[in-house]
Amino acid sequence: MLQAIFWSAGASRLALAEQLDFSKSKTNSLVAALLDVGLLEETGLKASSGGRRPETVQINPGLGVLVAADLGATSLDIAILRPDLSVLARHSEAADVRAGPGLVMARVRVLVHELLAQCGATKRQLVGIGMGVPGPVDFASGQLVNPPLMPQWDSFSIRDALREDFAAPVFVDNDVNTMALGELWRLQRRLQNFLVIKVGTGIGCGIVCHGEVYRGANGSAGDVGHICVDTAGPRCHCGNLGCVEAMAAGPAITRMALEAAASGESPWLAACLANTGAITPEDVGNASRHGDAAANHIIQRTGNLIGQMLASVVNFFNPSHVFIGGGITRIGPLFLASVRQSVYQRSLALSTRHLEIQLTPLAEQAGLVGAGVLAMQETLKNKGSPR
Repeated sequence: MLQAIFWSAGASRLALAEQLDFSKSKTNSLVAALLDVGLLEETGLKASSGGRRPETVQINPGLGVLVAADLGATSLDIAILRPDLSVLARHSEAADVRAGPGLVMARVRVLVHELLAQCGATKRQLVGIGMGVPGPVDFASGQLVNPPLMPQWDSFSIRDALREDFAAPVFVDNDVNTMALGELWRLQRRLQNFLVIKVGTGIGCGIVCHGEVYRGANGSAGDVGHICVDTAGPRCHCGNLGCVEAMAAGPAITRMALEAAASGESPWLAACLANTGAITPEDVGNASRHGDAAANHIIQRTGNLIGQMLASVVNFFNPSHVFIGGGITRIGPLFLASVRQSVYQRSLALSTRHLEIQLTPLAEQAGLVGAGVLAMQETLKNKGSPR
């Protein structure tokens, strides 16, 4: 009942009875009990579709506050949220997971305290903490397992690190899974089978199957960045050759751009390198928008390789939608067009007959929203469980 009300952002008793296939008397009894203990509140009358106007119930906003944290390979985004996921306070900054868990988690704890103070809340009001991280997570234990982008974090318990300061339950998941949860929340579970691809420093995939995030037997489902797209390709940090992450993620784009600048193929990128001493994927996007042929080639190659990997996943899973997010999507529309072209060329006709490939509608907020969903969903499961 709590889950249904949370995911629908409030509903009438009649709608809940129909959704859950409960009798009216059972629904009324459950709602009354949840109102009595303060987990729900009544929010007024909905528009009538004929007859008596139904009264809506929703998760009680006075239940407390949530912490949502989205840790990327090079960024940290933290927010304090109400139970309906509206934002009370938020902070974003650059971060480097290679600095190790001690420094990064100390900063996370400091920011949570500052944001709680900023919105006038205390840590006693925290009902749940959700956090996404750029590596494989054993969901049951909340520990990272051999994360390629953050080797110092192997077997580190984020849950224990946050419990040093906060008594609220802590839930940790892979950052692409939290992005998938964010899109699932936006859609209110109207789509049942879709993929979320994140392309940044690494490449990962969040899988939504039958309306739930699919994590696999040990939490490593969706680690598509290490699918081989060229057996003669460069060595990946995972130790294998030709992984799509090694050939098409952010560092690979930078490497190709530096080569184009050094060889004279791209005057635009050469000038950028001379002016700033560095080239970023965003610089490649800017060069492409100004008609730089070498930059266009880099973006098309990147999109083609990701599409090559994605075509195999589409053939296997047959999703209705693929949402693509992450920092690399900012390099321009040519990237998405190249991914689409590659997927449609390489996938089976039946797999792509109704397939839609687009950028994540939540954009850079997807991971943060999903971390909030994770915190609230898992907290409600605990509150709804018999003691």
